[in-house]
Amino acid sequence: MTDTFKAILVSRDAEKKQSVDVVDLTEADLMEGDVTVAVEATTVNYKDGLAITGKAPVVRRWPLVPGIDFAGTVISSSHADWRKGDKVILNGWGVGETHYGAYAGRARVKGDWLVPLPEGMSAHDAMAVGTAGYTAMLSVMALERHGIVPDRGPVVVTGAAGGVGSVAISLLSSLGYHVIASTGRNAESPYLIDLGAAEVISREELSQPAKPLAKERWAGGVDSVGSHTLANVLSMTSYGGAIAACGLAGGMDLPGSVAPFILRGVSLLGIDSVMAPKDVRLEAWRRIGTDLDLKKLSTLSRTIGFDGLVAAARDIVDGKIRGRVVVDM
Repeated sequence: MTDTFKAILVSRDAEKKQSVDVVDLTEADLMEGDVTVAVEATTVNYKDGLAITGKAPVVRRWPLVPGIDFAGTVISSSHADWRKGDKVILNGWGVGETHYGAYAGRARVKGDWLVPLPEGMSAHDAMAVGTAGYTAMLSVMALERHGIVPDRGPVVVTGAAGGVGSVAISLLSSLGYHVIASTGRNAESPYLIDLGAAEVISREELSQPAKPLAKERWAGGVDSVGSHTLANVLSMTSYGGAIAACGLAGGMDLPGSVAPFILRGVSLLGIDSVMAPKDVRLEAWRRIGTDLDLKKLSTLSRTIGFDGLVAAARDIVDGKIRGRVVVDM
């Protein structure tokens, strides 16, 4: 008898109306790849929420199993790097967008897309970090490469109560930075301070149309919001500073000015987590294993089961999720 496993499948009809169903699949239903993984944990990222709600064109193949990241154990492999029993992580590479993703009991993917689970980290821990936390680490690494070290001055984190923001605050504070957290949820201030924020400011300070240049407030930052927020953050960045841009929760536009770039030498650092080279991924996960206080993972995450996945995906788009959501499969 062929083993079946549950999966979430998004489909759309001839009128392009999207539907979301829980279905039973077998390994024969999976897409091509040289490694098959038993998915032990996954998570709910903002992009996953967009995929399930259909509020942005994340899904580009129909039907599709969504879910852009997972951690689990290799069941079978014809790839030279992986053997049965290996513990692995996947982030991006079009999984959950063009290739069947994490929201299923099994996943078949290319071995080149996988990285090893760091020593001492469980699958649950890895998904408490997830793509959001991995993106936060890529952002921190980019700031460091640009010379934005703690002695340069404060750093700002926008969308602070979200997944990227929560992990970014924890990472930056553990590395010695003075972190200014920007949030639209003032009730989350105690949570952000517990994560390591030195100051909490209201999103309203950054949400209005930006001046070409404003008072210098920080040396760098991590922005997951975009639009007016990013334009304001850039206008308030000190001479020679840099902002790592990794999200668009507030919009894809950038209604700002070239003034910060040509008058203050500010740099805008683009962060892409989906297609990042493997050596960069390995370094990011190595750094997560050493620089992130794993004790804080319980503070910045909560756990749900497979049955709560669709509701959580809708909640994250509506701004109702704090920190990270881990899905135990």
